[in-house]
Amino acid sequence: MAPHHGDRKQDGNAVAEPVMRWFTWEEVAQRTGRGPALQERWVVIDRKVYDISNFYRRHPGGALLISSHAGQDVTDAFVAFHVDKLLVNKYLKPLQIGELAPDQPSIEPTKNKMLVKDFRELRASVEKMGLLEPNKLFFFLHLVHILLLDTAAWLILFYFGTSFVPFVVSLLVLTISQVQASWLQHDLGHLSVFRKTKWNHLLHKFVMCHLIGASAKWWTLLHSRHHSKPNCFRKDPDIDMHPFLFTLGKKFSVELGIKKKKYMPYNHQHKYFFISENAISNDFLFCCIWLWKDLACMLTFYIRFFFTYGSLLEMKSLLAYYFIFRMLESSWFVWVSQMNHIPMDIYYDKNLDWVSTQLQATCNVEQSLFNDWFTGHLNFQIEHHLFPTMPRHNYWKVAPLVKSLCAKHGLEYQCKPLLTAFADIVHSLKNSGELWLDAYLHN
Repeated sequence: MAPHHGDRKQDGNAVAEPVMRWFTWEEVAQRTGRGPALQERWVVIDRKVYDISNFYRRHPGGALLISSHAGQDVTDAFVAFHVDKLLVNKYLKPLQIGELAPDQPSIEPTKNKMLVKDFRELRASVEKMGLLEPNKLFFFLHLVHILLLDTAAWLILFYFGTSFVPFVVSLLVLTISQVQASWLQHDLGHLSVFRKTKWNHLLHKFVMCHLIGASAKWWTLLHSRHHSKPNCFRKDPDIDMHPFLFTLGKKFSVELGIKKKKYMPYNHQHKYFFISENAISNDFLFCCIWLWKDLACMLTFYIRFFFTYGSLLEMKSLLAYYFIFRMLESSWFVWVSQMNHIPMDIYYDKNLDWVSTQLQATCNVEQSLFNDWFTGHLNFQIEHHLFPTMPRHNYWKVAPLVKSLCAKHGLEYQCKPLLTAFADIVHSLKNSGELWLDAYLHN
């Protein structure tokens, strides 16, 4: 590596100016925080090389998110996640230590050059078409229908009493309200409801903490990592249930069996998935309390819930009501959130291009008014992962363009019926459990 900028002099004294250097992809790839260049972490954005070694712990999106890209080109991930790029660039500037040498290609060797080029053209077209602009009426009406359902759940008990039928109906209505609130907080967490980031953050905190009773900050830290490296072992927190609860993916299941590891009876995991699904989303509701900044806001949900429903139900009925609706909500959430990912490839980080990374780990579910509403438009998981800040009401518009891109480059664009997607979760768990058992017994 060679310098291409030096110090400049003023009044006979050297004025400190960052020495910019040329680097190769090989040099960048060594700065992952591990290996020969221990503790050094570099990333590349638009050919510029940034040293994040002292910054990654202060990264607003979390240290684990940005460090998972250390030693790699993060241009497309950077563009996908950051709405206000002018503001972000102010923080980036002091971190720049150089650029890629002129003889270095703009695209990393591990990535599909033509696919990267075509996707960036698609991204530019999406921006020109206004598909990243939110329809505030859509989200306002969605919030209104959540609040109406939330209110209706209490009014059913208030007007019709607490006998079995109104108790069950109220439970179902509140469950629907809670799940739909989960989809709305997902929109807000992805900065897709307002143009200004601060308004997304404020309403996200209200919906997540006050309406749901969970931590907005916790969700942001974990979910961004999932989007960054979906289904990537040790980098995607959504598959942290491997290997302690489930064994996931063909390769990892065989590896686990060969090593004679058995934390659970994995050959029966497709059966106990039905009773352990609530444990999968347990973090979503309870394990985030350590984020004390959200705790006060979260308490407003529990105070409101136990005060309003406690005035109508006895303590045993109140606790039963709470735990049943949480169980129903968790089941709904887990089946929808896992149908797009568990049946797909689970892998170690291959440092592929943005499109390939997302396509190998996601699939879609057929569009219908019911599917859109039931899944919070997560039936368009492919489009959502490629454009995480895109408002969900525009997924169907970009889908044909994404299909064309996939067809051109020979990438599989999976789309299946909703019930098939649910069944594939079970089939995938059964298959990986059998692979583990065979390797465990015979290798």
